[in-house]
Parts: sequence; C-alpha cells; structure tokens
Amino acid sequence: MADNVIGKTGGTQANILLFPDHYVAKPQFFEKGSALATTVGDKKIIKAGTIFPANDATAEGIVFNDLDVTDFDANGAVIIHGFIKTAALPVAPSTDAKAALKLVYFSKS
Repeated sequence: MADNVIGKTGGTQANILLFPDHYVAKPQFFEKGSALATTVGDKKIIKAGTIFPANDATAEGIVFNDLDVTDFDANGAVIIHGFIKTAALPVAPSTDAKAALKLVYFSKS
C-alpha cells in the first residue's frame, strides 16, 4: 500500500489546505473502481485534491484524503469551504469548477 493511503475507507490528508484549521468538509461515498481514480502501482487511488464529481460546472467539492478504491468502496470527505493550494492539486481546477465552488478560495501557491 502506498505510504499516503491508509486502509480502505480513508487516507492521510494531503497538504492541499492553505489554512488546515479552517475548512468545512462533508462525507462522501466513493464506489470501487471510481472513474475519478488514477492507477498508482497496482492500486486505484482517488487523489486528495481531485475535484468532485468532475472538474467542470458540476463541481461540488474537493476530495480531502487519498482514497483506495481498488477492491472496495470507500467513505471519504469533500471540502466544500476552505482555502486550497492550487499548486498542490493533482489537476488544476477549470474555470467552470472554480465558479461552481463558490465557498472555496484557490491560492496561487
């Protein structure tokens, strides 16, 4: 298992928050083999900082922790309010995603 992934239901927090003590996240269920996942070794991982459910006008939040969805569904969280380090995200948020995430501030660092 990758160093930054813990168990099957949640992983360690990536350093995506500009102010780690100021954010709001809501619980989110992720299905085994989710299309949001990328392959890391032999694992399917939804990376912390992934825009959920898509990097477009449907964006509802930002995945809080790395999640392993290789063999099982996972319970995680998405940030719906906070200050995010754009450079720490796996993919930069689109203009539409930024507009949809009205309570999320994206920093340049």
